[in-house]
Amino acid sequence: MVAQAVGGRMTKIIWTSFFLLFPLVLWLGYQLSPVGLEELPFLHLLGFAILIIILSLIPIVVGEVPIFLTQGVSLAVFLSFGLFAEMMITIISVVALMLYIRLNKQNLIRIPINLLMFSSISLISGFVFYMLGGTHGNIELLQTNLAIPIIGHELVYFTLNQVSLYFIHSVLLKKERSFVTTDFKWDGVTSLIVLPVGLILYVLYEQLGIVAIFYVGLPFVILTLILQLYHTSQKVNGFLQQAAGIGHQLTERLDSKSVLDVFLDKVSTLFPVDYAAIIDVHKETGLKILRVMDKHDHIKINTEILVEDEDLLGYILQSRKSICYLTRKEWSHLSSTHLHPSIQSVICVPVSRNQKIEGLVLLASSTKRAYDKSQLMIMDILASYFGVAMEKARHYEETKRRSERCGLTKLYNYRYFESVLEQEYARLNTGDLDNLSLILLDLDHFKKVNDVYGHQSGNEILKQVADRLTVIVGDSGTVARYGGEEFVILLPDMDRNRCFELAEKIRVNLANRSFTLKQHIRNSPSAQLVRVTASIGFATAPDDAEDTLDLIRHADRAMYVGAKQAGRNKVAEYKKTS
Repeated sequence: MVAQAVGGRMTKIIWTSFFLLFPLVLWLGYQLSPVGLEELPFLHLLGFAILIIILSLIPIVVGEVPIFLTQGVSLAVFLSFGLFAEMMITIISVVALMLYIRLNKQNLIRIPINLLMFSSISLISGFVFYMLGGTHGNIELLQTNLAIPIIGHELVYFTLNQVSLYFIHSVLLKKERSFVTTDFKWDGVTSLIVLPVGLILYVLYEQLGIVAIFYVGLPFVILTLILQLYHTSQKVNGFLQQAAGIGHQLTERLDSKSVLDVFLDKVSTLFPVDYAAIIDVHKETGLKILRVMDKHDHIKINTEILVEDEDLLGYILQSRKSICYLTRKEWSHLSSTHLHPSIQSVICVPVSRNQKIEGLVLLASSTKRAYDKSQLMIMDILASYFGVAMEKARHYEETKRRSERCGLTKLYNYRYFESVLEQEYARLNTGDLDNLSLILLDLDHFKKVNDVYGHQSGNEILKQVADRLTVIVGDSGTVARYGGEEFVILLPDMDRNRCFELAEKIRVNLANRSFTLKQHIRNSPSAQLVRVTASIGFATAPDDAEDTLDLIRHADRAMYVGAKQAGRNKVAEYKKTS
Protein backbone atom coordinates (compact mmCIF):
# COMPACT_ATOMS: atom_id res chain seq x y z
CA MET A 1 0.00 0.00 0.00
CA VAL A 2 1.24 3.48 -0.87
CA ALA A 3 2.20 5.49 2.21
CA GLN A 4 2.92 8.96 0.87
CA ALA A 5 1.00 11.83 -0.64
CA VAL A 6 1.50 13.66 -3.91
CA GLY A 7 0.52 17.20 -4.69
CA GLY A 8 -0.55 19.79 -7.20
CA ARG A 9 -1.40 18.90 -10.75
CA MET A 10 -0.72 15.17 -10.26
CA THR A 11 -3.38 15.00 -7.54
CA LYS A 12 -6.05 16.22 -9.95
CA ILE A 13 -4.92 13.71 -12.58
CA ILE A 14 -5.10 10.83 -10.08
CA TRP A 15 -8.60 11.72 -8.84
CA THR A 16 -9.86 12.19 -12.40
CA SER A 17 -8.38 8.84 -13.45
CA PHE A 18 -9.97 7.17 -10.43
CA PHE A 19 -13.48 8.41 -11.17
CA LEU A 20 -13.15 7.38 -14.81
CA LEU A 21 -11.40 4.02 -14.42
CA PHE A 22 -12.55 2.58 -11.08
CA PRO A 23 -16.19 1.98 -12.15
CA LEU A 24 -14.90 0.51 -15.42
CA VAL A 25 -12.57 -1.90 -13.59
CA LEU A 26 -15.43 -3.07 -11.32
CA TRP A 27 -17.75 -3.54 -14.31
CA LEU A 28 -15.12 -5.59 -16.16
CA GLY A 29 -14.56 -7.68 -13.05
CA TYR A 30 -18.28 -8.39 -12.79
CA GLN A 31 -18.45 -9.31 -16.49
CA LEU A 32 -15.49 -11.71 -16.19
CA SER A 33 -16.80 -13.41 -13.05
CA PRO A 34 -18.83 -16.57 -13.79
CA VAL A 35 -20.73 -16.15 -10.51
CA GLY A 36 -23.54 -13.59 -10.57
CA LEU A 37 -24.73 -11.47 -7.65
CA GLU A 38 -27.86 -13.57 -7.20
CA GLU A 39 -25.68 -16.65 -6.59
CA LEU A 40 -23.51 -15.12 -3.87
CA PRO A 41 -24.17 -16.20 -0.23
CA PHE A 42 -23.97 -12.77 1.36
CA LEU A 43 -23.95 -14.05 4.96
CA HIS A 44 -20.96 -16.24 4.18
CA LEU A 45 -19.25 -13.35 2.42
CA LEU A 46 -19.91 -11.27 5.52
CA GLY A 47 -17.93 -13.83 7.55
CA PHE A 48 -15.04 -13.59 5.09
CA ALA A 49 -15.29 -9.78 5.21
CA ILE A 50 -15.04 -9.77 9.03
CA LEU A 51 -11.96 -12.00 8.89
CA ILE A 52 -10.28 -9.88 6.25
CA ILE A 53 -11.02 -6.67 8.20
CA ILE A 54 -9.40 -8.17 11.32
CA LEU A 55 -6.31 -9.08 9.29
CA SER A 56 -6.24 -5.59 7.74
CA LEU A 57 -6.02 -4.08 11.20
CA ILE A 58 -2.80 -6.02 11.90
CA PRO A 59 -0.48 -4.61 9.23
CA ILE A 60 3.25 -5.24 9.09
CA VAL A 61 4.76 -1.85 8.23
CA VAL A 62 8.02 -2.35 6.32
CA GLY A 63 9.66 0.99 5.60
CA GLU A 64 6.74 3.11 4.43
CA VAL A 65 4.70 0.21 3.00
CA PRO A 66 2.06 -1.55 5.15
CA ILE A 67 1.85 -5.26 4.31
CA PHE A 68 -1.38 -6.93 5.39
CA LEU A 69 -1.84 -10.69 5.12
CA THR A 70 -5.26 -10.72 3.46
CA GLN A 71 -4.24 -12.36 0.18
CA GLY A 72 -4.98 -15.83 1.57
CA VAL A 73 -8.56 -14.88 2.44
CA SER A 74 -9.13 -13.08 -0.87
CA LEU A 75 -7.77 -16.16 -2.71
CA ALA A 76 -10.25 -18.41 -0.90
CA VAL A 77 -13.08 -16.00 -1.79
CA PHE A 78 -11.90 -15.87 -5.41
CA LEU A 79 -11.77 -19.67 -5.80
CA SER A 80 -15.18 -20.07 -4.17
CA PHE A 81 -17.21 -17.12 -5.49
CA GLY A 82 -15.38 -15.67 -8.49
CA LEU A 83 -13.56 -12.49 -9.43
CA PHE A 84 -16.17 -9.86 -8.54
CA ALA A 85 -16.60 -11.17 -4.99
CA GLU A 86 -12.81 -11.21 -4.54
CA MET A 87 -12.57 -7.61 -5.78
CA MET A 88 -15.21 -6.50 -3.29
CA ILE A 89 -13.46 -8.30 -0.42
CA THR A 90 -10.10 -6.76 -1.40
CA ILE A 91 -11.63 -3.28 -1.56
CA ILE A 92 -13.12 -3.82 1.90
CA SER A 93 -9.67 -4.76 3.27
CA VAL A 94 -8.02 -1.69 1.71
CA VAL A 95 -10.72 0.64 3.07
CA ALA A 96 -10.41 -0.98 6.53
CA LEU A 97 -6.66 -0.37 6.60
CA MET A 98 -7.02 3.25 5.48
CA LEU A 99 -9.64 3.85 8.17
CA TYR A 100 -7.29 2.30 10.72
CA ILE A 101 -4.47 4.59 9.60
CA ARG A 102 -6.88 7.58 9.70
CA LEU A 103 -5.70 9.58 6.75
CA ASN A 104 -5.31 13.33 7.03
CA LYS A 105 -5.98 15.87 4.29
CA GLN A 106 -2.45 15.63 2.93
CA ASN A 107 -2.74 11.87 2.44
CA LEU A 108 -6.28 11.55 1.07
CA ILE A 109 -4.76 10.89 -2.33
CA ARG A 110 -3.93 7.40 -1.05
CA ILE A 111 -7.62 6.48 -1.36
CA PRO A 112 -7.86 6.61 -5.18
CA ILE A 113 -4.30 5.29 -5.67
CA ASN A 114 -4.78 2.20 -3.52
CA LEU A 115 -8.34 1.40 -4.57
CA LEU A 116 -7.52 1.68 -8.26
CA MET A 117 -4.23 -0.20 -7.80
CA PHE A 118 -5.67 -3.22 -5.96
CA SER A 119 -8.87 -3.48 -8.02
CA SER A 120 -6.81 -3.38 -11.25
CA ILE A 121 -4.40 -6.03 -9.94
CA SER A 122 -7.35 -8.25 -8.97
CA LEU A 123 -8.90 -7.77 -12.43
CA ILE A 124 -5.72 -8.66 -14.35
CA SER A 125 -4.86 -11.59 -12.06
CA GLY A 126 -8.39 -12.96 -12.39
CA PHE A 127 -8.26 -12.58 -16.16
CA VAL A 128 -5.02 -14.62 -16.24
CA PHE A 129 -6.66 -17.30 -14.06
CA TYR A 130 -9.57 -17.65 -16.49
CA MET A 131 -7.28 -17.59 -19.52
CA LEU A 132 -5.34 -20.53 -18.05
CA GLY A 133 -8.58 -22.49 -17.71
CA GLY A 134 -9.24 -21.96 -14.03
CA THR A 135 -12.63 -22.84 -12.54
CA HIS A 136 -14.42 -22.29 -9.23
CA GLY A 137 -15.55 -24.81 -6.65
CA ASN A 138 -13.01 -27.49 -7.57
CA ILE A 139 -11.04 -28.74 -4.57
CA GLU A 140 -8.77 -31.09 -6.49
CA LEU A 141 -5.83 -28.74 -6.09
CA LEU A 142 -3.25 -31.18 -7.36
CA GLN A 143 -4.89 -31.39 -10.76
CA THR A 144 -2.93 -29.55 -13.41
CA ASN A 145 -5.99 -27.78 -14.77
CA LEU A 146 -6.46 -26.06 -11.37
CA ALA A 147 -2.92 -25.86 -9.99
CA ILE A 148 -1.52 -23.98 -12.99
CA PRO A 149 -4.23 -21.27 -13.01
CA ILE A 150 -3.81 -20.74 -9.25
CA ILE A 151 -0.02 -20.44 -9.52
CA GLY A 152 -0.40 -18.10 -12.49
CA HIS A 153 -2.93 -15.99 -10.57
CA GLU A 154 -0.63 -15.64 -7.54
CA LEU A 155 2.51 -14.89 -9.57
CA VAL A 156 0.74 -12.21 -11.59
CA TYR A 157 -0.82 -10.73 -8.43
CA PHE A 158 2.54 -10.51 -6.63
CA THR A 159 4.42 -9.18 -9.68
CA LEU A 160 1.83 -6.51 -10.49
CA ASN A 161 1.76 -5.41 -6.86
CA GLN A 162 5.53 -4.85 -6.83
CA VAL A 163 5.58 -3.20 -10.26
CA SER A 164 2.75 -0.87 -9.18
CA LEU A 165 4.59 0.12 -5.99
CA TYR A 166 7.77 0.80 -7.95
CA PHE A 167 5.87 2.90 -10.51
CA ILE A 168 4.00 4.90 -7.88
CA HIS A 169 7.13 5.72 -5.86
CA SER A 170 9.33 6.45 -8.88
CA VAL A 171 6.88 8.28 -11.15
CA LEU A 172 4.12 9.73 -8.95
CA LEU A 173 6.10 10.42 -5.79
CA LYS A 174 9.41 11.20 -7.58
CA LYS A 175 11.40 9.18 -5.03
CA GLU A 176 14.42 6.99 -5.73
CA ARG A 177 13.58 3.36 -5.09
CA SER A 178 15.20 0.10 -6.15
CA PHE A 179 12.88 -2.62 -7.37
CA VAL A 180 14.00 -5.26 -4.86
CA THR A 181 13.56 -3.64 -1.43
CA THR A 182 12.98 -4.87 2.10
CA ASP A 183 9.21 -4.65 1.67
CA PHE A 184 9.57 -6.61 -1.60
CA LYS A 185 11.25 -9.45 0.30
CA TRP A 186 8.73 -9.35 3.14
CA ASP A 187 5.84 -9.35 0.68
CA GLY A 188 7.36 -12.34 -1.11
CA VAL A 189 7.86 -14.32 2.11
CA THR A 190 4.41 -13.55 3.47
CA SER A 191 2.82 -14.43 0.12
CA LEU A 192 4.43 -17.88 0.29
CA ILE A 193 3.20 -18.29 3.88
CA VAL A 194 -0.42 -17.23 3.27
CA LEU A 195 -0.85 -19.15 -0.01
CA PRO A 196 -1.24 -22.58 1.61
CA VAL A 197 -3.36 -21.05 4.39
CA GLY A 198 -5.68 -19.54 1.77
CA LEU A 199 -5.93 -22.86 -0.07
CA ILE A 200 -6.73 -24.70 3.17
CA LEU A 201 -9.42 -22.12 3.95
CA TYR A 202 -10.88 -22.61 0.47
CA VAL A 203 -10.94 -26.44 0.68
CA LEU A 204 -12.41 -26.48 4.22
CA TYR A 205 -15.03 -23.93 3.26
CA GLU A 206 -16.11 -26.02 0.28
CA GLN A 207 -16.41 -29.07 2.55
CA LEU A 208 -17.61 -27.64 5.89
CA GLY A 209 -19.17 -24.31 5.00
CA ILE A 210 -18.98 -21.11 7.00
CA VAL A 211 -17.48 -22.82 10.10
CA ALA A 212 -14.21 -23.14 8.17
CA ILE A 213 -13.70 -19.42 8.64
CA PHE A 214 -13.37 -19.99 12.38
CA TYR A 215 -11.19 -23.09 12.10
CA VAL A 216 -8.72 -21.42 9.75
CA GLY A 217 -9.31 -17.75 10.54
CA LEU A 218 -8.26 -17.92 14.21
CA PRO A 219 -4.88 -19.60 13.49
CA PHE A 220 -4.45 -17.20 10.57
CA VAL A 221 -4.90 -14.18 12.86
CA ILE A 222 -2.45 -15.69 15.38
CA LEU A 223 0.05 -16.31 12.58
CA THR A 224 -0.28 -12.69 11.48
CA LEU A 225 0.31 -11.46 15.03
CA ILE A 226 3.40 -13.68 15.33
CA LEU A 227 4.80 -12.34 12.05
CA GLN A 228 4.05 -8.78 13.16
CA LEU A 229 5.86 -9.32 16.47
CA TYR A 230 8.79 -10.91 14.66
CA HIS A 231 9.05 -7.98 12.26
CA THR A 232 8.77 -5.52 15.15
CA SER A 233 11.62 -7.27 16.99
CA GLN A 234 13.71 -7.21 13.82
CA LYS A 235 12.95 -3.53 13.36
CA VAL A 236 13.90 -2.76 16.96
CA ASN A 237 17.17 -4.67 16.55
CA GLY A 238 17.88 -2.64 13.42
CA PHE A 239 17.15 0.60 15.28
CA LEU A 240 19.42 -0.47 18.14
CA GLN A 241 22.28 -1.17 15.75
CA GLN A 242 21.80 2.20 14.06
CA ALA A 243 21.53 3.91 17.46
CA ALA A 244 24.85 2.35 18.49
CA GLY A 245 26.41 3.63 15.27
CA ILE A 246 25.05 7.12 15.90
CA GLY A 247 26.39 6.97 19.46
CA HIS A 248 29.89 6.17 18.17
CA GLN A 249 29.73 9.04 15.67
CA LEU A 250 28.63 11.46 18.39
CA THR A 251 31.41 10.50 20.79
CA GLU A 252 33.98 11.07 18.02
CA ARG A 253 32.98 14.75 17.79
CA LEU A 254 34.94 17.15 19.97
CA ASP A 255 32.93 20.34 19.47
CA SER A 256 29.33 20.95 20.49
CA LYS A 257 28.33 22.42 17.11
CA SER A 258 29.36 19.22 15.34
CA VAL A 259 27.54 17.09 17.92
CA LEU A 260 24.34 19.09 17.41
CA ASP A 261 24.56 18.89 13.62
CA VAL A 262 25.33 15.15 13.48
CA PHE A 263 22.63 14.25 16.01
CA LEU A 264 19.86 16.17 14.22
CA ASP A 265 20.92 14.83 10.83
CA LYS A 266 21.00 11.20 11.95
CA VAL A 267 17.75 11.35 13.91
CA SER A 268 15.97 13.04 10.98
CA THR A 269 16.98 10.19 8.67
CA LEU A 270 16.42 7.39 11.19
CA PHE A 271 12.78 8.31 11.88
CA PRO A 272 10.01 9.72 9.65
CA VAL A 273 9.91 13.41 10.55
CA ASP A 274 8.35 16.58 9.21
CA TYR A 275 9.81 18.51 12.16
CA ALA A 276 12.81 17.77 14.35
CA ALA A 277 14.33 20.10 16.92
CA ILE A 278 16.99 20.18 19.62
CA ILE A 279 15.79 22.58 22.30
CA ASP A 280 17.96 24.10 25.00
CA VAL A 281 16.46 24.80 28.42
CA HIS A 282 18.56 27.94 28.79
CA LYS A 283 16.49 29.63 31.47
CA GLU A 284 14.04 28.47 34.11
CA THR A 285 11.21 30.01 32.14
CA GLY A 286 12.63 29.90 28.62
CA LEU A 287 13.55 27.56 25.80
CA LYS A 288 15.73 28.09 22.75
CA ILE A 289 15.73 26.17 19.45
CA LEU A 290 19.40 25.20 18.95
CA ARG A 291 18.88 23.13 15.79
CA VAL A 292 15.78 22.53 13.70
CA MET A 293 14.64 20.64 10.61
CA ASP A 294 11.21 21.90 9.57
CA LYS A 295 9.59 20.90 6.28
CA HIS A 296 6.89 23.51 6.87
CA ASP A 297 9.53 26.24 7.43
CA HIS A 298 7.46 27.23 10.45
CA ILE A 299 10.23 27.60 13.06
CA LYS A 300 13.73 29.07 12.69
CA ILE A 301 16.94 28.26 14.53
CA ASN A 302 17.58 30.33 17.70
CA THR A 303 13.85 30.95 18.18
CA GLU A 304 13.15 31.57 21.87
CA ILE A 305 10.00 30.17 23.48
CA LEU A 306 8.51 30.95 26.88
CA VAL A 307 7.49 27.86 28.83
CA GLU A 308 4.16 29.39 29.78
CA ASP A 309 3.36 29.73 26.07
CA GLU A 310 4.24 26.09 25.33
CA ASP A 311 1.91 23.48 26.88
CA LEU A 312 3.53 20.45 25.24
CA LEU A 313 7.14 21.19 26.16
CA GLY A 314 6.07 22.60 29.52
CA TYR A 315 4.37 19.28 30.29
CA ILE A 316 7.59 17.38 29.51
CA LEU A 317 9.63 19.68 31.74
CA GLN A 318 7.15 19.26 34.57
CA SER A 319 6.64 15.50 34.29
CA ARG A 320 10.32 14.83 33.42
CA LYS A 321 9.16 11.90 31.28
CA SER A 322 9.45 11.01 27.60
CA ILE A 323 6.20 10.97 25.61
CA CYS A 324 4.96 9.40 22.38
CA TYR A 325 1.64 10.60 20.92
CA LEU A 326 0.23 8.72 17.92
CA THR A 327 -2.47 11.23 16.94
CA ARG A 328 -3.19 14.88 17.65
CA LYS A 329 -6.29 13.84 19.56
CA GLU A 330 -4.06 12.33 22.27
CA TRP A 331 -2.45 15.70 23.02
CA SER A 332 -5.32 18.01 22.07
CA HIS A 333 -5.49 19.16 25.73
CA LEU A 334 -2.01 20.63 25.24
CA SER A 335 -3.41 23.19 22.83
CA SER A 336 -0.76 25.90 23.11
CA THR A 337 2.30 24.79 21.15
CA HIS A 338 4.81 26.09 18.60
CA LEU A 339 4.22 23.05 16.36
CA HIS A 340 2.58 23.43 12.95
CA PRO A 341 -1.21 22.75 12.97
CA SER A 342 -0.76 19.78 10.62
CA ILE A 343 1.40 17.84 13.12
CA GLN A 344 -0.16 14.59 14.35
CA SER A 345 2.47 12.23 15.79
CA VAL A 346 4.99 13.45 18.37
CA ILE A 347 7.98 12.03 20.24
CA CYS A 348 9.69 14.20 22.86
CA VAL A 349 12.47 13.10 25.23
CA PRO A 350 14.35 15.15 27.85
CA VAL A 351 18.15 15.36 27.94
CA SER A 352 19.25 15.35 31.58
CA ARG A 353 22.48 15.82 33.51
CA ASN A 354 22.83 15.58 37.29
CA GLN A 355 19.06 15.19 37.68
CA LYS A 356 18.49 18.44 35.78
CA ILE A 357 16.84 18.73 32.37
CA GLU A 358 19.19 20.68 30.14
CA GLY A 359 17.45 20.12 26.82
CA LEU A 360 14.68 18.44 24.86
CA VAL A 361 14.68 16.47 21.61
CA LEU A 362 11.41 16.75 19.69
CA LEU A 363 10.34 14.75 16.63
CA ALA A 364 7.01 15.30 14.90
CA SER A 365 5.19 14.05 11.81
CA SER A 366 2.06 15.08 9.94
CA THR A 367 1.20 11.38 9.59
CA LYS A 368 -0.86 9.67 12.27
CA ARG A 369 0.79 6.75 14.06
CA ALA A 370 4.15 7.60 12.54
CA TYR A 371 5.92 6.38 15.70
CA ASP A 372 5.58 3.56 18.21
CA LYS A 373 6.77 2.75 21.71
CA SER A 374 9.88 0.97 20.43
CA GLN A 375 10.97 4.16 18.65
CA LEU A 376 10.42 6.11 21.86
CA MET A 377 12.78 3.65 23.58
CA ILE A 378 15.38 4.18 20.84
CA MET A 379 15.06 7.96 21.20
CA ASP A 380 15.64 7.68 24.96
CA ILE A 381 18.85 5.77 24.23
CA LEU A 382 19.93 8.30 21.59
CA ALA A 383 19.18 11.19 23.97
CA SER A 384 21.52 9.59 26.52
CA TYR A 385 24.25 9.28 23.87
CA PHE A 386 23.61 12.88 22.89
CA GLY A 387 23.81 14.18 26.46
CA VAL A 388 27.12 12.38 27.08
CA ALA A 389 28.56 13.60 23.75
CA MET A 390 27.56 17.21 24.48
CA GLU A 391 29.09 17.06 27.94
CA LYS A 392 32.32 15.64 26.53
CA ALA A 393 32.43 18.28 23.77
CA ARG A 394 31.85 21.11 26.25
CA HIS A 395 34.63 19.85 28.54
CA TYR A 396 36.95 19.61 25.56
CA GLU A 397 36.03 23.10 24.33
CA GLU A 398 36.53 24.54 27.82
CA THR A 399 39.91 22.84 28.18
CA LYS A 400 40.91 24.00 24.72
CA ARG A 401 39.71 27.53 25.46
CA ARG A 402 41.75 27.67 28.66
CA SER A 403 44.84 26.40 26.89
CA GLU A 404 44.47 28.96 24.11
CA ARG A 405 43.35 32.03 26.06
CA CYS A 406 44.85 34.42 28.52
CA GLY A 407 43.06 33.99 31.83
CA LEU A 408 42.99 37.73 32.53
CA THR A 409 42.15 39.37 29.21
CA LYS A 410 40.42 36.37 27.52
CA LEU A 411 42.49 37.11 24.41
CA TYR A 412 44.44 34.35 22.70
CA ASN A 413 47.75 33.59 24.38
CA TYR A 414 51.05 33.77 22.54
CA ARG A 415 51.36 29.98 22.15
CA TYR A 416 48.11 29.85 20.20
CA PHE A 417 49.07 33.00 18.30
CA GLU A 418 52.29 31.34 17.12
CA SER A 419 50.33 28.47 15.55
CA VAL A 420 48.01 30.92 13.76
CA LEU A 421 51.01 32.89 12.54
CA GLU A 422 52.58 29.72 11.09
CA GLN A 423 49.33 28.84 9.29
CA GLU A 424 48.85 32.30 7.83
CA TYR A 425 52.47 32.57 6.72
CA ALA A 426 52.09 29.21 4.95
CA ARG A 427 49.10 30.66 3.12
CA LEU A 428 51.21 33.68 2.17
CA ASN A 429 53.90 31.40 0.74
CA THR A 430 51.36 29.42 -1.31
CA GLY A 431 49.84 32.58 -2.78
CA ASP A 432 46.53 32.40 -0.91
CA LEU A 433 47.41 35.74 0.74
CA ASP A 434 48.94 38.81 -0.88
CA ASN A 435 50.08 40.43 2.38
CA LEU A 436 50.42 39.57 6.03
CA SER A 437 50.78 42.41 8.54
CA LEU A 438 51.66 42.19 12.22
CA ILE A 439 51.19 44.91 14.85
CA LEU A 440 52.98 44.96 18.20
CA LEU A 441 51.60 47.30 20.87
CA ASP A 442 53.17 48.21 24.21
CA LEU A 443 51.45 50.37 26.84
CA ASP A 444 53.53 53.42 27.84
CA HIS A 445 54.66 53.93 31.46
CA PHE A 446 52.56 51.00 32.61
CA LYS A 447 54.78 50.38 35.67
CA LYS A 448 53.83 53.83 36.91
CA VAL A 449 50.14 52.91 36.74
CA ASN A 450 50.79 49.83 38.87
CA ASP A 451 52.81 51.83 41.36
CA VAL A 452 50.25 54.63 41.73
CA TYR A 453 46.96 52.75 41.50
CA GLY A 454 47.91 49.17 42.33
CA HIS A 455 48.26 45.98 40.33
CA GLN A 456 44.50 45.32 40.36
CA SER A 457 44.04 48.62 38.54
CA GLY A 458 46.73 47.55 36.09
CA ASN A 459 44.78 44.37 35.41
CA GLU A 460 41.63 46.45 34.86
CA ILE A 461 43.44 48.49 32.22
CA LEU A 462 44.76 45.36 30.49
CA LYS A 463 41.24 43.92 30.28
CA GLN A 464 39.81 47.17 28.93
CA VAL A 465 42.58 47.44 26.35
CA ALA A 466 41.83 43.85 25.27
CA ASP A 467 38.14 44.68 24.89
CA ARG A 468 38.86 47.75 22.79
CA LEU A 469 41.30 45.90 20.53
CA THR A 470 38.80 43.11 20.00
CA VAL A 471 36.11 45.57 18.93
CA ILE A 472 38.39 47.65 16.67
CA VAL A 473 40.04 44.69 14.91
CA GLY A 474 36.83 42.62 14.65
CA ASP A 475 37.03 39.91 12.00
CA SER A 476 40.01 41.53 10.26
CA GLY A 477 42.59 39.63 12.26
CA THR A 478 43.65 37.81 15.43
CA VAL A 479 44.38 39.66 18.68
CA ALA A 480 46.58 38.06 21.33
CA ARG A 481 48.36 39.03 24.53
CA TYR A 482 52.07 38.99 23.80
CA GLY A 483 53.13 39.20 27.45
CA GLY A 484 52.96 41.74 30.29
CA GLU A 485 51.51 44.96 28.87
CA GLU A 486 52.24 44.01 25.24
CA PHE A 487 49.68 42.92 22.64
CA VAL A 488 50.09 41.51 19.16
CA ILE A 489 47.67 41.64 16.21
CA LEU A 490 47.93 39.47 13.07
CA LEU A 491 46.21 40.84 9.96
CA PRO A 492 45.93 38.52 6.90
CA ASP A 493 45.61 40.22 3.51
CA MET A 494 46.15 43.70 4.95
CA ASP A 495 48.70 45.87 3.13
CA ARG A 496 51.02 48.45 4.66
CA ASN A 497 48.76 51.49 4.19
CA ARG A 498 45.65 49.85 5.66
CA CYS A 499 47.70 48.45 8.52
CA PHE A 500 48.99 51.94 9.34
CA GLU A 501 45.42 53.30 9.33
CA LEU A 502 44.26 50.55 11.70
CA ALA A 503 47.25 51.04 14.02
CA GLU A 504 46.64 54.80 14.14
CA LYS A 505 42.98 54.18 14.91
CA ILE A 506 44.01 52.00 17.84
CA ARG A 507 46.52 54.56 19.11
CA VAL A 508 43.97 57.40 19.01
CA ASN A 509 41.32 55.29 20.76
CA LEU A 510 43.67 54.39 23.62
CA ALA A 511 45.09 57.89 24.00
CA ASN A 512 41.85 59.89 23.82
CA ARG A 513 39.54 57.68 25.90
CA SER A 514 40.18 57.44 29.62
CA PHE A 515 40.25 54.09 31.44
CA THR A 516 37.99 53.66 34.45
CA LEU A 517 39.64 52.13 37.54
CA LYS A 518 37.35 50.81 40.24
CA GLN A 519 39.81 48.65 42.21
CA HIS A 520 42.51 51.29 42.82
CA ILE A 521 44.47 51.83 46.05
CA ARG A 522 43.91 55.59 46.25
CA ASN A 523 42.13 57.08 49.26
CA SER A 524 39.18 58.29 47.20
CA PRO A 525 36.26 55.80 47.12
CA SER A 526 35.14 56.95 43.66
CA ALA A 527 36.36 55.42 40.42
CA GLN A 528 39.50 56.94 38.94
CA LEU A 529 39.87 58.00 35.30
CA VAL A 530 43.34 57.39 33.87
CA ARG A 531 44.85 58.17 30.48
CA VAL A 532 47.14 55.51 29.01
CA THR A 533 48.96 55.69 25.68
CA ALA A 534 50.62 53.02 23.60
CA SER A 535 53.65 52.74 21.37
CA ILE A 536 52.87 50.74 18.23
CA GLY A 537 55.06 49.16 15.59
CA PHE A 538 54.17 47.05 12.59
CA ALA A 539 55.72 45.14 9.70
CA THR A 540 54.22 43.67 6.55
CA ALA A 541 55.27 40.47 4.77
CA PRO A 542 56.51 39.56 2.26
CA ASP A 543 58.26 42.96 1.85
CA ASP A 544 59.52 43.22 5.43
CA ALA A 545 60.13 39.58 6.38
CA GLU A 546 61.29 36.26 5.01
CA ASP A 547 59.76 34.16 7.78
CA THR A 548 57.60 34.41 10.88
CA LEU A 549 60.50 35.28 13.21
CA ASP A 550 61.49 38.14 10.92
CA LEU A 551 57.95 39.50 10.93
CA ILE A 552 57.79 39.58 14.75
CA ARG A 553 61.32 40.88 15.18
CA HIS A 554 60.87 43.70 12.66
CA ALA A 555 57.52 44.79 14.13
CA ASP A 556 59.19 44.76 17.56
CA ARG A 557 62.08 46.87 16.26
CA ALA A 558 59.64 49.36 14.72
CA MET A 559 57.82 49.66 18.05
CA TYR A 560 60.94 50.31 20.17
CA VAL A 561 63.02 52.32 17.77
CA GLY A 562 60.32 54.09 15.80
CA ALA A 563 57.77 54.64 18.60
CA LYS A 564 59.25 54.23 22.10
CA GLN A 565 62.55 55.95 21.47
CA ALA A 566 60.84 58.61 19.36
CA GLY A 567 58.74 59.81 22.29
CA ARG A 568 56.01 57.18 22.77
CA ASN A 569 52.32 57.37 21.81
CA LYS A 570 53.27 56.86 18.18
CA VAL A 571 52.79 54.40 15.32
CA ALA A 572 55.94 53.32 13.49
CA GLU A 573 56.42 51.03 10.51
CA TYR A 574 59.43 48.87 9.90
CA LYS A 575 61.81 50.28 7.31
CA LYS A 576 64.65 48.34 5.82
CA THR A 577 68.09 49.88 6.18
CA SER A 578 70.64 49.54 3.44
